[in-house]
Amino acid sequence: MVAEIIKEIFKIVPKEKISDAVFEAANIVLYTKDKDFFKNDEGLIKKAVHAIKKRIELRPDPAICMGMEQAEKKLRELIDPEANVGNIIFDPQRSIAIIEAEKPGVIIGKQGENLTKLRHQTFWMPQVKRLPPIRSQIIENIRSVLYENSDYRRKFLNQTGERVYNGWLRQKKEEWVRVSYLGSGRQVGRSAILLQTPESRILLDCGIVPSVMDGYPMLEAPEFKLDELDAIVVSHAHLDHIGFIPYLFKFGYRGPVYCTEPTRDIMSLIQLDVVKIMVGEGLDPLYTSEEIREVVKHTITLNYEEVTDITPDVRITFYNAGHMLGSAMVHIHIGNGLHNMLYTGDFKFAQTGLLNRAAHIFPRLETLLIEGTYGGKDNITPPVKEQEEIIGNIIKTTIERGGKVLIPTLGSGRGQEMIVLAEKMISEGTIPNVPIYIDGMVWDITAIYTAYPEYLSNQVRSQIFHKDNNPFLAENIKQVGSNKERQQVIEDGTPCIILATSGMLVGGPSVEYLKALCEDARNSLIFSCYQGEGSLGKRILQGAREFSIAKGNNVETFTINMDVSRIEITGHADRKELMNFMAKCTPRPKRVLFNHGEQSRLLDFANSVHKQFKIETDVPRNLDAERLR
Repeated sequence: MVAEIIKEIFKIVPKEKISDAVFEAANIVLYTKDKDFFKNDEGLIKKAVHAIKKRIELRPDPAICMGMEQAEKKLRELIDPEANVGNIIFDPQRSIAIIEAEKPGVIIGKQGENLTKLRHQTFWMPQVKRLPPIRSQIIENIRSVLYENSDYRRKFLNQTGERVYNGWLRQKKEEWVRVSYLGSGRQVGRSAILLQTPESRILLDCGIVPSVMDGYPMLEAPEFKLDELDAIVVSHAHLDHIGFIPYLFKFGYRGPVYCTEPTRDIMSLIQLDVVKIMVGEGLDPLYTSEEIREVVKHTITLNYEEVTDITPDVRITFYNAGHMLGSAMVHIHIGNGLHNMLYTGDFKFAQTGLLNRAAHIFPRLETLLIEGTYGGKDNITPPVKEQEEIIGNIIKTTIERGGKVLIPTLGSGRGQEMIVLAEKMISEGTIPNVPIYIDGMVWDITAIYTAYPEYLSNQVRSQIFHKDNNPFLAENIKQVGSNKERQQVIEDGTPCIILATSGMLVGGPSVEYLKALCEDARNSLIFSCYQGEGSLGKRILQGAREFSIAKGNNVETFTINMDVSRIEITGHADRKELMNFMAKCTPRPKRVLFNHGEQSRLLDFANSVHKQFKIETDVPRNLDAERLR
């Protein structure tokens, strides 16, 4: 199959013009030593793409690339200073020059005309990356890992492509498709769904339940065999979807991990935090930073609506899920039209201050795997404006009585939503202009958000492009970077807003603030995200007004005198949005499977979908296997 594809290309592109033909996952890369052919292939590459229906890229052979030192000097001369170029890093194995810049559009030019000039004068393939307005150490580290392992990456991507195009490795007896629930069946957390076809074994997410000690995916299921796993597809970078992936690498998995670029960056940061927290609590970590590094080395990033083959019989396309930065719904095309399914992951079917609403129009669709975190009849969140008024009143009242507002939050998604909301209320005069302290991963992930404005709503994207109006760079936003600084915030008598992880009060700086602030009635605690069973946050929401924290051999008990409120600002679709999505989903699926929700909510949601849309529905339990075809 591989040889046949290359043979078909060479029927159109002269073989003597090509020095090497390799795969980069499902893409095909042709290298040439002919400078004139590189500058003008006379439309032959486009013709080949049309003929074989695969993405083909023509690159200069490393032998004709300008020397790196000379090329960097030339690139800096050619690029308009307005672009504000940072680092230029070369990937000599793949003839790529990565240019980091504050304004990528200036380098690219109209219809890419500036990039063409850079290519033709240096014989390097320029790739432009945005410099985050807030420096992100994790982005720098990830890019460093990729650059340092460019030779390995080239071989890995080629091997991945050969797997895609080499044809059937397993004995094909009949056509069938099934999914096995290794997690997220009638529960929130440890999302892990195994997709099996006669040829492929693909894992959709692999997370943990943060508030439960042994809340790991059920990988002991007989159908799951690590050495048979072809690919991992990640919907988004929340712990309950990505927290267990490095564990698979710990035990030898070396296949591809597919996700969006922001998901890769946030995922790495969160996984590193898992290690840090477990070590801090005196526990043996599930995995180490070395396994997380391996995940990065094996990650293949895709844009929204970019179609790619990941095995001989499975093709995926990511669509915006509206849940957090880079979150994706996964459309899966199996076989030659054998079956089409959509895995929603977590999604939001409403416009928010930060993100556009989830997609709802797809290619063919027979089976839908949909989340139902807020699927119960009563899970209707108030309108956004009403929620903003409620939270504004709480903050204003607390500040007027000299108190502090503690908002435990998810590091990714909810934290950034709250920053944008607080800044909006301050600019509109709804609440006083007080300091907003950011503690924990919220700050690091906010830096990643500013690096990928193309994934954000039109309004926030526009603000980020104009530094003076960037909501994440407002003067009153302050990072808390140490225990000493945290103590200063606590002891300072000035009213303020504190956004701190973790959102469920199961560890992290939010617990430290709670211990220090809970007994002062002037302060307020606002929950703005889902509280998992067993978490301290859930117990407080259910009415607990005392909690205990072990400290060495001693146990400290704290009384909660501060006001406690819950605001339903959620990155999940509520019941109304879920039903609206079902009504607008095009095409309408023939069967719907429900996951990622409490049992009663999922059963209620499934019953309503069946009655209203006359669709076959099912609510699998963990370890259930469902045949789709």
